[in-house]
Amino acid sequence: MRLYTPYRMAYIAAGGPAAGAPDASAEEAPPTTEPAGCPFCRMVAGTATGPDLVVAEGETAFAVLNLYPYNPGHLMVLPRRHVADYVDLTDDETREVAAMTKSAIRAIRAVATPDAFNVGLNLGSAAGGSLAAHLHQHVVPRWSGDANFMTVLAGTKTLPQLLGDTRDLIRGAWRA
Repeated sequence: MRLYTPYRMAYIAAGGPAAGAPDASAEEAPPTTEPAGCPFCRMVAGTATGPDLVVAEGETAFAVLNLYPYNPGHLMVLPRRHVADYVDLTDDETREVAAMTKSAIRAIRAVATPDAFNVGLNLGSAAGGSLAAHLHQHVVPRWSGDANFMTVLAGTKTLPQLLGDTRDLIRGAWRA
């Protein structure tokens, strides 16, 4: 079977990541317990490589698109501080993570009109957290039928929009 992805030609022709193309950071990076090796901490410090996926920033938390999304608009809300366990968040961090999660849902609803959402935390690597050392809450928009034959039979997810375009839409709706 062939899956045509013409947008990938920009990556191939340039010999590296194009705007919105994945690099070796964010959700699929190797696990780390050190803030210096954490892709989320690199985003906070402004030293991340690859595409700018930050959607919104607050005093103690921020929201970033998932580099390897389950669905278009899949983002994560994180504390700025490198902390692994939800119970270790300060009260201010807890409030801002919750408020930003609500804002994320509102913004995604405004630009993508999903039928539902999955919202949740994977606390610890045994729970599925690939970057368990830096707590992050997933906000995944869902549409009826979004797990089609490509995902189920071929293990392939087709995404209709580049990450940079998704980021721009959500950023715009977040500010509205």
